Amino acid sequence: MKVGIAMNMLHEHGRPDVAVVQEHFALGDLVEPLGFDSLWALEHHFTGYAMSPAPAQLLAYYAGRTKRIQLGTAVIVLPWHDPIRVAEQIALLDIMCGGRCLFGFGRGAASTEYDGFRIPMGEARPRFAEAAQIVVKALANETFEHEGEFFRIPRMSIRPRPISNPERRFYASSVSPESAELIAKLGFGMLMIMQNEWSKCREDIDKFQAMSQAAGFEPKPPIILTNISCAESRAEAEERAFRYLGRKWQSIDDHYHFSDGHLASVKGYEAYGKTARTYAKLKDPANLKKATDFYVSIQIVGTPDDCLQQLGELQKVTGLEHLVAEFSFGNLPHHEAEKNVRLFADRALPILQRDPAYAGPRQTAAAAAKRARHGDIFAPA
Repeated sequence: MKVGIAMNMLHEHGRPDVAVVQEHFALGDLVEPLGFDSLWALEHHFTGYAMSPAPAQLLAYYAGRTKRIQLGTAVIVLPWHDPIRVAEQIALLDIMCGGRCLFGFGRGAASTEYDGFRIPMGEARPRFAEAAQIVVKALANETFEHEGEFFRIPRMSIRPRPISNPERRFYASSVSPESAELIAKLGFGMLMIMQNEWSKCREDIDKFQAMSQAAGFEPKPPIILTNISCAESRAEAEERAFRYLGRKWQSIDDHYHFSDGHLASVKGYEAYGKTARTYAKLKDPANLKKATDFYVSIQIVGTPDDCLQQLGELQKVTGLEHLVAEFSFGNLPHHEAEKNVRLFADRALPILQRDPAYAGPRQTAAAAAKRARHGDIFAPA
């Protein structure tokens, strides 16, 4: 199993942004020396939910500071960008890192960000689909042209040309069934944020892979994003997870405003409407605790041995080959985040990478990973 680290630089009230960013950069500098396989950059804007507005730029910094690890985006939100510029950034980064890059794409779910970029949110789905097609064309072909609803591009070529066919390593996140069908038809792999019980995620993966096969593509194993709290004692790991993952709920609603239900009336986002009831309930302390209990139960939390057992189960259920984890979440103090990542790297990472039991996807028994049912929680990256 490959294991990577995602950098989610959450703004911290009372601290300068530069201090938070520099601490996450320090964690990023540990990824290769500690033996991890990849480093991932997010894209968010305007609220401080994740202070990472330019993932390709951030990864270019690490392209010059690393030699071995893969560099991934989780995700580039295509509707906010000119797809030609995205393709150029990918091609240049591909050269800078020697072909070590992976790219995840998404369409975003925050009206605040769409408003900030002056892009109609109701156009998100068709803009994503068209932009994705253009990025693939630009990278895969010496010359290309495009005539579509949003973009009319004369015959041209991007320079420099990429060196490693990065378009064959494209992934996309999806929540709605419509988005899943769209990315399957594009031939992308699935980038899944662990936000629901594992058995439910398996159902979504199976549906997606069936759609990929129907579209003529060989399904890729999913890349799974999750949070990890690893400590010498189970009690310490759980206490950290409950305290700091619990803080995530408010930061999510502050950014996405799920609780007001506005997405139910936005074209292409109707499936998000049901999240409003869930997030509105989180204003009640009892419901917040219940939701946090559930959320922690589907993350990776415990001693190194606990983490290995849980990750073995997660692999069995989802068929993952590449895990991407956040070790610093909810304004977890930097020294705690470093302690978390170092312990996991020392006691769990080598086994995940070398033990044949974690070598690749396996078939899942129908009864695997039964977890307590819960309402629709959505905790995006």
